[in-house]
Amino acid sequence: MLTLVLLASISAQQSAPVPGASSAAAPAQSFADTRGGLKTTTPPAAPGTQLGPEMRGDIFMARKMYREAAEMYKQMDPSSAITWNKVGIAYHQMLDLDAARRYYERAAKLNPQYPEAVNNLGTIHYAKKNYRRAVSSYRRALRLTPNSASILSNLGTAYFARRNYDEAFKTYQQALALDPEVFEHRGAAGVMLQERTVEERAKFHFYLAKTYAKSGNPERALSYLRKAIEEGFKERDQMKEDPSFAALRELPEFQELLQYKPKVL
Repeated sequence: MLTLVLLASISAQQSAPVPGASSAAAPAQSFADTRGGLKTTTPPAAPGTQLGPEMRGDIFMARKMYREAAEMYKQMDPSSAITWNKVGIAYHQMLDLDAARRYYERAAKLNPQYPEAVNNLGTIHYAKKNYRRAVSSYRRALRLTPNSASILSNLGTAYFARRNYDEAFKTYQQALALDPEVFEHRGAAGVMLQERTVEERAKFHFYLAKTYAKSGNPERALSYLRKAIEEGFKERDQMKEDPSFAALRELPEFQELLQYKPKVL
């Protein structure tokens, strides 16, 4: 499965007791932002450190206390696009998509050159199954930051949702060239291809297999081919004839997959 990636400009932060939380010392921890991809390590705070609303909000986010995080972020600089993008992410994590969209739009209006907010608007459109507008938002974000593997992977997923498989494949290749781990990032929550039909999931994993094969990563290509077959992909002739798999055809593992029949549970 693939997770859409939300983006936020979060600096390194310090973990410290939060008002209303347990007085036990909080361990250093990592957290994934609302749609995966963004991971922030929070080391212990130095004695006597005075935390501002942004750091407090980030700590609440790490602890999945999203409403409290949103209230803290609202105390940040109201003229900053980063403020409202972070507020939007907190509401997004609460699955309040309409509120999240309003805050992302506010961030993008304050700073039209802020790609994170534009990308995050794309994830709202995707969640509402308005894939055309999602594509438009991701392409706009890419014009602001052309070398973002995360945004490229989001764009590829939106193309895939529109059944524009050739563009999805091409975009996934661009994303993988920038970040070889872009499709392996995982988040705790998100808008995932799991929400779609088994048949589409199978095709999605087939295209990921093509992407990895084309990039010279046979291990992951074979892994995603197996997933595609297990999820119902039946076009074995397409597997044999697709030029993306030319380097894999003589491998015993590939030949075994051509004969593989998953067990019906």
